[in-house]
Amino acid sequence: MPPPRVTASRVVYENRWMRLHEDRTEAPDGAPGLYAWIEKPPSAVIVPLDGEDVWLVEQFRHPVGRRFWEFPQGAWEDAPNAPAEALARGELAEETGLRAATMERLGTLFFAYGLLDQRFDVWLATGLEPGPAAPEPTEQDIRSKRFRVAEFEAMIDRGEIRDAATVAAWHLVSRR
Repeated sequence: MPPPRVTASRVVYENRWMRLHEDRTEAPDGAPGLYAWIEKPPSAVIVPLDGEDVWLVEQFRHPVGRRFWEFPQGAWEDAPNAPAEALARGELAEETGLRAATMERLGTLFFAYGLLDQRFDVWLATGLEPGPAAPEPTEQDIRSKRFRVAEFEAMIDRGEIRDAATVAAWHLVSRR
């Protein structure tokens, strides 16, 4: 079955981080529709693995009103066409202070393709060396911590790790 045809599109809101679109559509049978979706630049999710340890970051997530542990991740809104590995290395250093000797791209996923177009590359970072973190002004509350892999997996099992991108990234790592 062919997808609905977009008959009109407009940007209804825009800021530095995202653009909200509203598309008027027409289904193959002629039925009208309306679809809102968010445009965001590509992102990276980095799995910092150091032997039997992983590094996580914890920060407050405004839409759900809570702090969560997750893998370092982010996008460069001011440089959406930056090389993918440079983005991953930059986000890792920015959020944790870690520098990786090796970065291996494990795959590309989408955060929530029913709502937004943002994709993310999953990177395995190894050969980690500490350095100074440089969080953005919006990340002043971020903290990073090393966890044993077994403890991290238990956190997933207990529902303490709620970030779908973190769980999906770990799945790609564990299938290697």
